Amino acid sequence: MSKFIIKPGIGAPLGAYIDDQGVNFCLYSRHASAVYLCLYDASGHSEIARIALHKGEPGYWHVHVAGAAKGQLYGYRVDGPFAPEQGQLFNINKLLLDPYAHSLFGDFQHSIRHRAIDEQGKLCPFDNAHLMPKAQVTALSQYKGKRPQIAWHDTVIYECHVKGWSQRHPDIENAQRGCFAALATPQFIEHIKGLGVTSIELMPVQQFISEAFLQPLGLSNYWGYNTLSFFTPHSDYLVSGDVHEFQAMVAELHQHNIEVLIDVVYNHSCEGEALGPCCHLRGIDNRSYYRLDEQGHYINDTGCGNTLDLTQHGALRLVMDSLRHWYQVYGVDGFRFDLASILGRERHGFSPEHVFFQCLAQDPVLQHAKLIAEPWDIGPGGYQLGAFPAPWRQWNDQYRDVVRRFWRGDSDLLGVLAKRLHGSVDIFSATGMVPSYSINFITSHDGYTLADLVSYEQKHNHANGEHNQDGHNANYSCNYGVEGHSDDAHIKLLRLRAQKNLLLTLLLSKGVPMLSAGSEMGHSQGGNNNAYCQDNAINWLSWHDVSRHHPLALFISDVQRLRREFAIFTHPEYIHDNDPRFVIAWYRPDGRPMSNDDWHDPSLHTLVYYSIDTQAHHYLCVVLHRGGREQALRLVSPDNTPLQWHLRLSTDEHSVSATQGIVVDQEITLTPCSGWVFSNVENKHNTRQTL
Repeated sequence: MSKFIIKPGIGAPLGAYIDDQGVNFCLYSRHASAVYLCLYDASGHSEIARIALHKGEPGYWHVHVAGAAKGQLYGYRVDGPFAPEQGQLFNINKLLLDPYAHSLFGDFQHSIRHRAIDEQGKLCPFDNAHLMPKAQVTALSQYKGKRPQIAWHDTVIYECHVKGWSQRHPDIENAQRGCFAALATPQFIEHIKGLGVTSIELMPVQQFISEAFLQPLGLSNYWGYNTLSFFTPHSDYLVSGDVHEFQAMVAELHQHNIEVLIDVVYNHSCEGEALGPCCHLRGIDNRSYYRLDEQGHYINDTGCGNTLDLTQHGALRLVMDSLRHWYQVYGVDGFRFDLASILGRERHGFSPEHVFFQCLAQDPVLQHAKLIAEPWDIGPGGYQLGAFPAPWRQWNDQYRDVVRRFWRGDSDLLGVLAKRLHGSVDIFSATGMVPSYSINFITSHDGYTLADLVSYEQKHNHANGEHNQDGHNANYSCNYGVEGHSDDAHIKLLRLRAQKNLLLTLLLSKGVPMLSAGSEMGHSQGGNNNAYCQDNAINWLSWHDVSRHHPLALFISDVQRLRREFAIFTHPEYIHDNDPRFVIAWYRPDGRPMSNDDWHDPSLHTLVYYSIDTQAHHYLCVVLHRGGREQALRLVSPDNTPLQWHLRLSTDEHSVSATQGIVVDQEITLTPCSGWVFSNVENKHNTRQTL
């Protein structure tokens, strides 16, 4: 203790910050009676000092330690009332992680020693210090790189798992595989640029741990939606353990005009239900961070045991400070918020006027950050698609389900599919939003992969250890005659075409398209639609020659070229009948305009729409034929302008040469279950015939 000089310190900022004399430590706990800073030696095993913090402004505890420096390891012990019926779970026996820690040392080890309360509702007397990682004092400078600043209407997102993308890539150094560094390599950058991607959305990268129940099963939390530290990059994704590696990855991606979005989990923490580990917030001030009922029990609107309460000052500030940290220090361009309806919950339900949304809207640091909501949770009134305030974009699961159902053959979907293709105007336009408020996707990390969507009709989640009871049951999938893998050439051809149909629809819809990693190479999870706990080849992408030049990757590249060429897909506004530039017209395949009755005709299996760009003189015809038989298509000129149609793209592998230079009113034959794009503009590139 003699080498340290102790002063009261100051009450801002929260966390540990180095100055010329030492380190200022600050913690928020509104209901604590005492807070102690525990300093550790370089091994993290021996406590070398225990220092009482000064109680400053209400809830703020702080101390300045001269003699402490960069690299110092520390934790907290917090004392206060133990009254579970009031939601008070203070337990001086628990070493707690600083929720504002910028770097961690050591690993978290599950044990009943971490419990604040035992099964009888009594205070758990066991000390847990030797099983806890320690916070490490770190000096981090703000990010200085130039951001791409890609407009929303030009954005194409690629959802990606840090480890899964590179773990099996033979051309990436062994030490970099599965790490942030792999995403800064030419292999990654060239791959996603070739797909037309502008923005990567990384699945959780904040330090996370696995749930205790997975360990006996030999499983782990691979996805990462179980956050331990909201300010620290996940240590397993670091080559050397230096958190600056994340900054370096972002800087390299920005150099290539690629945005970095991160998936953040502020709806709950890894502490779980009452008998879960007491790692930080539960022991620091349970009532100031979590939603509790009148009996002190956790309100579990997340399904994960606890729910952060952003109506509370401490929780709200924690989230806002964390967001600013990742934006300012690590340079990320935006955030996708897991179970985002939680973040807008008042005492009596979701509110678009929630203080969290207001804080974000006026924050000078985050005003240019991209914000994406997963607009649902499992609580009452938790489904809030379309209800988030500007500038929030939202995952559109209604887009996903309608497109899936249409292509698997469900009837009476033409009308709603048309709305989804043109930005889900019925969901978003009433509140003054534009098409880019819809994040369109067919698949994501949650559910079937694209390949499995066309190969399985039943989930196969037995490897997860929950007797196949976990995961979604409503997948709207089709196996084309065989459940799972098939070597039948005809079935393989049908499945390849089915994947192309889904991709064509996604990439030629208004809104922001999101691709899930692996879609471009036919990645399969063996029918597992909830592979959150599979840190193995089920999730790791399999890289070989066909993966790098896969027919689907080439197809995506071709469709993306069309998306960039024709302004209708990236036009930032909805297109209405009086639009000064664009005309949209819907037709039957026989060349007649759609009538009101046609939209609900179960015998119609083909959606045909024409768009005219009067400024560029571009005529475009998109045809989505989900029927199981051939269909005659008569191409027309909606405004009677003399023109000749050229096939620009088709999901039918053998259609290219037979349908060039088509005159108005000429009839061609559509292949069963196929998508087609025609234009008056000839193809300037060689259209690939990929088998």
